[in-house]
Amino acid sequence: MVSGSAGFIGGYVVEELLRRGYSVVGIDNYSKYGPVTKSYDNHPDYHFVEGDARDVELMTKLLSDCDHFIAGAALIGGISYFHAYAYDLLATNERIMASQCDAAIAAHQNGKLQKVTYLSSSMVFESTEHWPSKEGDERKIPPPLSSYGFQKLAVEYFAKAAWDQYKLPYTIIRPFNCVGIGEGRALGDVEIASGNVKLAMSHVVPDLVQKVVKGQDPLHILGEGNQIRHYTYGGDLAKGIVECMAQPAAFNDDFNISTPVSTSVRELAEVIWRKIKGDAPLTLVSDEAFEYDVQRRVPDVTKAKEVLGFECTTSLDTMLDEVIPWVTEAVADGRL
Repeated sequence: MVSGSAGFIGGYVVEELLRRGYSVVGIDNYSKYGPVTKSYDNHPDYHFVEGDARDVELMTKLLSDCDHFIAGAALIGGISYFHAYAYDLLATNERIMASQCDAAIAAHQNGKLQKVTYLSSSMVFESTEHWPSKEGDERKIPPPLSSYGFQKLAVEYFAKAAWDQYKLPYTIIRPFNCVGIGEGRALGDVEIASGNVKLAMSHVVPDLVQKVVKGQDPLHILGEGNQIRHYTYGGDLAKGIVECMAQPAAFNDDFNISTPVSTSVRELAEVIWRKIKGDAPLTLVSDEAFEYDVQRRVPDVTKAKEVLGFECTTSLDTMLDEVIPWVTEAVADGRL
């Protein structure tokens, strides 16, 4: 079972599970994008339920017939989202997580459920002052300052507490800056002006692409553009999530899932500009940065490689060759 199955990451995960021959139950309440269609909607091994992950009775019923649960449902967005919905991110996501755990505990005790695979976030490392961030650092550094990062750290405490008290097995996954297609303008978006383009609460890659596609010149970036990120392809992330779910070696453990390659926002802007504009001169303008725009988010991915034999290998260049045409079409259709 995958909660948040109609979401950005959830779509990649369901696709990967079906590709590997799993039967999948997906649940989503369409709260972020509204009703969406996926390529696998009519797949014979996919059963979709429109429902709320906070419905403990429904979740318990669905989970009782499942071996594994990938808990991905959450309010999630880009950097502006952290500020616009600081309370909702904390309160709603805590309710979602508590309900999912309640249902999973019951399904583990009385049904077939073997383990829960929890999606945390690289934002648990928000307050670090040393890099790369490796598994275990989240317990040694100061807690995240943003309510989103703090709540994702709480997800990890839920996972461990459910094991401590109820022996519900877990694996914790921390994705870093997922990049791919299928990310749209969310319902309830607060539009942020960035030069002559209004941004939705999305992420830096699609936002930069849409700016260039819409003809913004000079190109606006947040802050000085020295922020370091590890852009990870959605397909790679989904493979890593399924490996963490399926491998016995991941039992009651946690993993950073990301590419090992660092890229600054300035470097990202340059690559996107060249792919769309060729040799046209690039001029960057710095907009005021958001408070929680972490300057360096760099993972140690050694553990996933050594324990699971898993690596994210898709290059930024290859990701952009998929994302740029998708965003270009979405802009033309008025979806972005």
